[in-house]
Amino acid sequence: MPSETNGTDWLPIREVTRQTGVHPVTLRAWERRYGLIVPHRTAKGHRLYDAAQIARIHHVLTWLNRGVAVSQVKQLLDAPRDAQPEVQNDWQQLRQTLAQAIADMAERPLDDLFNQAMALYPPATLCEQLLLPLLNDLEQRWAGQFGAQMQRVFFHGWLRSKLGARIYHNNRQLSGAPVVLVNQADVTPDPYLWLGAWLISSSDCPVQVFDAPLPAGELALACDKLQARALLVYADKALNLATLGRLLVGCACPKWLVGSAVLIHRAAAGDASSPIADLHLATDPLHAQQLLQASGVLADRQP
Repeated sequence: MPSETNGTDWLPIREVTRQTGVHPVTLRAWERRYGLIVPHRTAKGHRLYDAAQIARIHHVLTWLNRGVAVSQVKQLLDAPRDAQPEVQNDWQQLRQTLAQAIADMAERPLDDLFNQAMALYPPATLCEQLLLPLLNDLEQRWAGQFGAQMQRVFFHGWLRSKLGARIYHNNRQLSGAPVVLVNQADVTPDPYLWLGAWLISSSDCPVQVFDAPLPAGELALACDKLQARALLVYADKALNLATLGRLLVGCACPKWLVGSAVLIHRAAAGDASSPIADLHLATDPLHAQQLLQASGVLADRQP
C-alpha cells in the first residue's frame, strides 16, 4: 500500500483514463496479461498510479501507434536504448484472420477476435493499425468478386451493431452538447461514419449519428435542436458544391467534411484548401478526431 505521507501524487484508474484515453479494462489487461503497467494497491485493492506510470503508459501508446503488438511492448520498454530487440508486426496476421471470418460470415469468431483486440488496444490504435487497413483490404478483395455484396452487408451491419452498442453505452454516461455525424455517402451503413462516431465517443464526447442523408434545412434544424458542438458530414463521392453549400446553410457549429470526397476534391482542385468557407476537411475518421482535438472540440490527451 502506498504511503499517504511520502509526497507522491497517486491517481485512481478513472483519472488515469481521463488523462491518457486508455480504458480501465485495457489498463487491467495490460497489467494482468503482460505486466506492462503494475500499479500500487491500497489496502482495499484499489489501483493507484504515479507520474512515472503515467509516463510509461504514454510510452506504451507510442509503441502501439508504431504498429508494435502489445505482447512485444514490454521487452521494448525494458531494453536498453542501444539494444532494442527486433519485433514482429502482428497486425497483418490479425487483419487476415478477420478477413477470413468475414468471408465465412462467422460472427462468433469475428466477435471474439474483435473483443480481444478492444481489450488490449485504445480505439485510435485499433482504427489506425487494424480497422482502416482492414476496410481498405476488403474493398480491394471485393472488387468484382462474386459474393462481395453479401460479405459487405454482413460486415458493415456487424460493425454498426458492435460500435453502436459502445456508443450507446458511452452516451448514457456522458452529458453536454454532442458532435453530430451525418452520412451523405452512397453506402448505408457507412463503416467510416461509425468508426468516426466511436472514436469521438471514446474521447468522452457524446455523439448523434444520422446514418442516412438529411435534406437541406433539416440538418440545420438537427444541429440547432441538439445544440451541436460540431458537425461531421461523411461522403465517399464527388459532391456538388452548390448542393453541399445549401446543405450546410444554417449550421452554426464548426463543420467538417470527412471521407473519400475530400481526396476527390483535392485531386480535382489540385490543392488542399476547402471549397466552402468555414468548412474543414478530414480524409478519414482518425484524421477527423485529430483535427477535432487540435481545434479544442475534443479534449487532447497527448502528454
